[in-house]
Amino acid sequence: NSGIVCLLRPLLLDVVPSIRQTAALALGRLADYDVELAEAIVKAGILPQLICSLPEENRYYKKAAAFALRGIAKHSLQLAQAVVQCGALEMLVICLEDFDPGVKEGASWALGYVARHNAELSQAVVDAGAVPLLVLCIQEPEIALKRIAASTLSDISKHSPELAQTVVDAGAIAHLAQMILNPDAKLKRQVLSALSQIAKHSVDLAELMVEAEIFPVVLTCLKDSDEYVKKNGATLIREIAKHTPELSQFIVNSGGVAAVIDCIGSCKGTVRLPGIMTLGYVAAHSENLSMAVIVSKGISPLCDCLIEEHEDHIKAAAAWALGQIGRHTAEHARHVAVANVLPTLLDIFVDTRSSEDLKMKASRFVTKKALKNILQRCTYLPALEPLLHEAPHNIMKHVIGQFSKVLPHDSKARRLFVTSGGLKKVQEIKAEPGSLLQEYINTINNCYPEEIVR
Repeated sequence: NSGIVCLLRPLLLDVVPSIRQTAALALGRLADYDVELAEAIVKAGILPQLICSLPEENRYYKKAAAFALRGIAKHSLQLAQAVVQCGALEMLVICLEDFDPGVKEGASWALGYVARHNAELSQAVVDAGAVPLLVLCIQEPEIALKRIAASTLSDISKHSPELAQTVVDAGAIAHLAQMILNPDAKLKRQVLSALSQIAKHSVDLAELMVEAEIFPVVLTCLKDSDEYVKKNGATLIREIAKHTPELSQFIVNSGGVAAVIDCIGSCKGTVRLPGIMTLGYVAAHSENLSMAVIVSKGISPLCDCLIEEHEDHIKAAAAWALGQIGRHTAEHARHVAVANVLPTLLDIFVDTRSSEDLKMKASRFVTKKALKNILQRCTYLPALEPLLHEAPHNIMKHVIGQFSKVLPHDSKARRLFVTSGGLKKVQEIKAEPGSLLQEYINTINNCYPEEIVR
């Protein structure tokens, strides 16, 4: 408000080096503070002056200028574009070749803040020649530089298969894979994130992870004391598992599913989410892979997530994963039903709190789909019977449908259905004449003499 930004501008061209670098640092702190200040600095036309003599400046100025560019680029797509348009990328790439690790770190950080916004800006960073130099940076001895360079490679890779391929072609995977066992937790977070962002795009890129022999090493990350290392490790496994049954089978054979299940059981909240999704993806591929999740005792921790977690999206993910496990055959559905999952799913589905909330709607939709997936395969009647008394109409038809399939062929089940009050409950259901539900009810009633039905 006092017009300081305009007063700092001429100081960037002062003859005294320490004044130039302190002015750049002041601008960096202002820009870093909030989006309005960053916009004011761009509008004042300071960017060209900030970078005009960057290659000739000393390392202190370079660090301060990179900090200022990062502070501007981080806030929005438009501000990051302004940084690119003033020619900053070329100058930052020159700084990546500097002898001082702090200068490289500052440049890498600024490039990452530009690249993270979208594919176009990420491509601009690639076109400026940053990727090979970033791969060299992750090989430097300084941990802080390794972290930031890995983070920037992650930001570049995340947008498209082509950008991820550029990072792969520069030889990044082998160096990143070697760092999975590094004792520094913050570095491991960034390394796992970068590998995840590469693996997520395609089968070929995911297979490169397997070829880089990240298994079984990556499974140690699921036992790490750092929550983010756990989460990013599980995310990497998820991004590989989702692509093909073969990749999922490889993960199972490496002990990956058992490790993910242990991880889900040992943590809480969003850290669980990628592990939950991994089990869902593995189970979705085939009957055998779903059975591998069941045999590894995966159902119980997923059911715990339904009960313990408060966030709708975590509950929905657990419901989805259970639906993928139970949807294959009657045996799969029985394993899920025996774990008493169905009443819990039903409770979530009929939960009417904040029913207008979009997240809640999405959660209910996913839960309904999971319930249907399991119910359409489930022939284990003791687990279905409680639902007769609680399920809403749109779920009820699937429950009644399963009874109508099993009762005609099972005399013991028919007797139990009468004594438990199930048949009585069926008579109370109001179904539209000629509807599918009415057909199911007629099929059930036809299993009994008329006086018992009456």
